[in-house]
Amino acid sequence: QVHLVESGGGLVQAGGSLRLSCAASGRALNSYIMGWFRLAPGKEREFVANIRSSGATYYADFVKGRFTISRDNAKNTVTLQMNSLKPEDTAVYYCVAKIQTSGPYNYWGQGTQVTVSS
Repeated sequence: QVHLVESGGGLVQAGGSLRLSCAASGRALNSYIMGWFRLAPGKEREFVANIRSSGATYYADFVKGRFTISRDNAKNTVTLQMNSLKPEDTAVYYCVAKIQTSGPYNYWGQGTQVTVSS
């Protein structure tokens, strides 16, 4: 069983930065696709970014150029560097993992709150 724990959320002013981290335990995730989703009040859950075992990255259009996802397989962690934050980035951010390229994410963290004030 894989256990994901996020950290690094908080309150920041618009234009600021935050760095989210996700620590995985239970098994080595170097062959897994790791990523981030977010859920804002009154909105649907949405994909933010993911990174494959090869290091290839994919981003939602609304974060391109502002967010950067990275992974450290030796430490079993994935990080989301968020720059130029906007109030509309306010949401609970969830770390996710899956082994298959297609299909749903198998594992989800509990989430970390990110609040961007205007």
